[in-house]
Amino acid sequence: QVRLVESGGGLVQPGGSLRLSCAASGFTLDLDFYAIGWFRQVPGKDREGIVCMSSSVSSGPTWYGDSAKGRFTITRGNAKNTVYLQMDSLKPDDTAVYYCAAADSGYGCYASGTNKDDYDYWGQGTQVTVSS
Repeated sequence: QVRLVESGGGLVQPGGSLRLSCAASGFTLDLDFYAIGWFRQVPGKDREGIVCMSSSVSSGPTWYGDSAKGRFTITRGNAKNTVYLQMDSLKPDDTAVYYCAAADSGYGCYASGTNKDDYDYWGQGTQVTVSS
């Protein structure tokens, strides 16, 4: 089965950090050709794009939404199939289910945001709860 698998969520106090992982299962997540997006969703609201990392071949940007800028960092793992989202200075408003997604065919992120309809593969989500 072709899918993404997120891990690393959990309960953290305000001001704390978490590192989420996104790994591919059933296919090779070649970041030369795949873009990676991170999204989050709270009950009753639309899925919100927070980070988009372009595929290497697109020479596109890495985009951070306002909620992620300055606090979250997306990085590639040493293992080719893994991407990380480092989240620092977490706030209660960051509480959500976090999803990673992959867009193929040399996708390049927009400088102004990211659209969930552009992605081909999704993970099942991992819960992040920021609370004292």
